[in-house]
Amino acid sequence: MRIALAAGGTAGHIFPALATLGALRAAGDPIEARFFGPDNRGERALVQGHDVPFETVPAAPLRGRSPLALARGLARTALGVATALRSLRRFRPNVMLSTGGYGSFPPSVAARMLRLPLVVFLPDVEPGLAVRAESRLATLIAAATEAALPQLPAEKTVVSGYPVRDAFATAREDAREALGWSNDERVLLVAGATQGAQVINRAVWGALPRLCEAARVVHITGPTASGEATSERKELPESLRERYEPAPFREDLPTLMVAADLAVMRAGASTLGELPAAGLPAILVPGTFAGGHQRANARWLADQGAAVVLEEPDLGKLEGHVLDLLNDDEGRGAMAEAARAAGHADGAERLAAILREVATT
Repeated sequence: MRIALAAGGTAGHIFPALATLGALRAAGDPIEARFFGPDNRGERALVQGHDVPFETVPAAPLRGRSPLALARGLARTALGVATALRSLRRFRPNVMLSTGGYGSFPPSVAARMLRLPLVVFLPDVEPGLAVRAESRLATLIAAATEAALPQLPAEKTVVSGYPVRDAFATAREDAREALGWSNDERVLLVAGATQGAQVINRAVWGALPRLCEAARVVHITGPTASGEATSERKELPESLRERYEPAPFREDLPTLMVAADLAVMRAGASTLGELPAAGLPAILVPGTFAGGHQRANARWLADQGAAVVLEEPDLGKLEGHVLDLLNDDEGRGAMAEAARAAGHADGAERLAAILREVATT
């Protein structure tokens, strides 16, 4: 089977496609895959190492643009559709999987122009602009959670769960051993998405000495804030410096999530699958961009008992929330169980089965 993967913009859209590809390959069927998307936010780097050729397809976000920026975005989208048409004609896939983000739209349009089957996966609770448009074109839509169903066409939507990478199946003890951490050490993970989140970074730095006294703090800052993080580490008392581990990006994020006691994160697409897969309690700080869809993700996890929602204007309270939860083993344990119950452990296998079925009908 030949499968085309389409996504772009953030890791939360790219990783489900790669996890599903892994499930297809693990089933033993011969699979030839190719990834189609933009390469302006590190998409190619995220795909590297997964044995998937990368085809650059121009794309641009269209939401909230000025008239001039919208015109440029539409022109770039049209160029992307034309580019994807040429590439798809050469590749001749049996099916395309789109996992959303603005980068998925031009390849998805091109696929339907060529009358190729299109499976669209919604990783969020609320569909973004690209998924809303693609749902009209889709052969079938797969949703990460039942909460998304009221906003999608019922006659062609199923719930697959969120496909997560195999590394999330690692046992907590094994993850901690791999990282060199003792089992009784408290660990706080801070991750503001692929590009980082400066408002979260600053809130963490403002409370850094107290946080480091309470836990080892692993801080994924994003590429633009790594210099500031290094400076903040130098300002810590020498006795605390080893307890602060900043990095612009970590390839081993699944291992970190499995091993951590508590996370402070955005509420992007990946949180609906990865926090449940890791059984990781979280304080979620939803972003206000892209139509504010992260709020729905955060609320859904909070309603399950798996997370606490903290809006950006309230980040001054972050230290208190973190310290309260780190000191409440029973409360964190209940949140961890709620997180695990909220997920679908076989999301990748379910979506892989959907793709096989659509490709052969």
